[in-house]
Amino acid sequence: MVDRNSSPPSHLVFTDLDGTLLDHRTYGWKEALAALEYCRKNSVPVILVSSKTRAEMDVLRRELNLSAPFVSENGGGVFFPRETFRDAPTGSSPSENKGLEGSEGLWQWSLGIPYARLIRALSDMRKSLGLSLKGFSEMDVAEISRLTGLHETSAHLAAMREYDEPFIFEGETPDDLKPLHESAAEKGLMVVSGGRFHHLMGNHHKGNAMARVASWYNAQYHLEGHSDPIPTIALGDSPNDFPMLLRADFPVLILSERNFPDLEKKIPNLKKTPYPGPKGWNAAILNILRTSKEKAHA
Repeated sequence: MVDRNSSPPSHLVFTDLDGTLLDHRTYGWKEALAALEYCRKNSVPVILVSSKTRAEMDVLRRELNLSAPFVSENGGGVFFPRETFRDAPTGSSPSENKGLEGSEGLWQWSLGIPYARLIRALSDMRKSLGLSLKGFSEMDVAEISRLTGLHETSAHLAAMREYDEPFIFEGETPDDLKPLHESAAEKGLMVVSGGRFHHLMGNHHKGNAMARVASWYNAQYHLEGHSDPIPTIALGDSPNDFPMLLRADFPVLILSERNFPDLEKKIPNLKKTPYPGPKGWNAAILNILRTSKEKAHA
């Protein structure tokens, strides 16, 4: 529970998962343990922001021993663990437990479009554009497991979608995705690309959810309009992370197999890690937090 009489955290860390805090292939995070422990000892909230589902993330954040809010499905939902936040955040509602053992439940902000509408829209786009699109809703657990590299228990959690329909192109991906984006826009939706999948979703994104969570933290400490807001760190490796990086005080692009030369023009203070995945995450977090601490005590 946030103690409004205590000092605000020095920073808020907003982080993508796959390819960022988690290794792209193994989903491991051991190489980030030093930075995670540093955040824990220094009361710096680590806020997970992912295309993963609530069910996946509730399990993972407990494995990581994290108690901060988390953001699911590219900004579709924001969830507050009730064992940490006993009082409901303004505008939230109780979220179903979904039978997750060890979870006391969550408070939920719903920011996205209902999943049933996304399934219908993807079907319409496939027919109108003549594209071979296949969404998670059409895949069984075995296929999701094969495409993601997750074991079947985790793939089952990944299939529990609420706000975001991941999809693939069966066959070659077209060079020009403009018709796809235009078709989604006509339906009041949008398509973003992640590390493994394209995602059809409402007009929400990680950056909007990040801004709302940061605003909530600032309000808890009565900082809004009275003092400098809590500085934000955002880390990601894919285009669906860029809305977070654009809004962050300390934006970090995690090394991957892809290059984004235009991003540095849009974000002049962007830092790029020399290592991929959790190793790069670890180095970036420790550098930012330790440097900031040294400056504060200089």
